[in-house]
Amino acid sequence: MLYAILCYHDEDFVGSWTREHDANVMSKLMVVQDKLKKEGRLGPVARLLPTTAATTLRKDDPPLVLDGPYAETKEQLLGFYIVDCENLDAAVDVARDLGAANPGGAYEIRPVGFYEPGAGAK
Repeated sequence: MLYAILCYHDEDFVGSWTREHDANVMSKLMVVQDKLKKEGRLGPVARLLPTTAATTLRKDDPPLVLDGPYAETKEQLLGFYIVDCENLDAAVDVARDLGAANPGGAYEIRPVGFYEPGAGAK
């Protein structure tokens, strides 16, 4: 079963990290990712740009396009992993490993109902 592990954190806090601190966190996350890759369980991984770069499409009639995320939240979606896990407990274990590498914030774990692999970004 595929699971999406959605990474939430305070964007301002993460954005205040020095380059060295960010690189240290990313190298710890790569250890977890490399393990999952070797096991053939890692799908797409994405680190999203800040919400200031977001655009929102409101599904009104007609649709309305707005600059910004316009979400009233303390934590923002900063990225995600798609991971092949035997069950929810295994997905929670992956999230725990990611959390040990990058403390703070939250990981939301959701089963993936539909996945169509694409050619990737060009």
